[in-house]
Amino acid sequence: MKTFFNKRILLNILFILLTFVILSAKANDSAMPAEQAMAVDYMDALTHQKFKTLNRYYNRDSIFFDKTANRKYIGRENILYFLKRVQQGVLEYKFNIDHMFNSGSLVVMIGNYYYKGPGDLFGKPGKIINLAIPSVTMLTLDVKKQRIKEHQDLLDYQTMSDQLAIQ
Repeated sequence: MKTFFNKRILLNILFILLTFVILSAKANDSAMPAEQAMAVDYMDALTHQKFKTLNRYYNRDSIFFDKTANRKYIGRENILYFLKRVQQGVLEYKFNIDHMFNSGSLVVMIGNYYYKGPGDLFGKPGKIINLAIPSVTMLTLDVKKQRIKEHQDLLDYQTMSDQLAIQ
């Protein structure tokens, strides 16, 4: 009788904990503002070369601006052409978000871009290189239309140069 009672208490405790974990996870999913959720989805499409999805995010007025390098691309066609060119042959590409916040339609993500791929773009032909570039990415969104108005990157090119020098 005592064993049955202990097992029943243990099962009840496990059930309560499991319920709490599931409800907490659901609360966290819905807690992310719509702007941040859209930004995360967009960054996923960007770093996983989902060009059909990216095509829907951009329009003729969209701007992709690497402010540190002073390179600006305006309009869906120009942005997609640039992204296809720079992501050609890429083995891995992702954005690790360390911190994210938003003020209305402006979403700011602080983290790093991780890149593994051919070194041709970086003056290292025939080599596979690995880079982790600290950065701040700012997105101005139109959540209703699911459009990127402006994507602006501030990349730490000095850290990138230092990493390239040792590869």
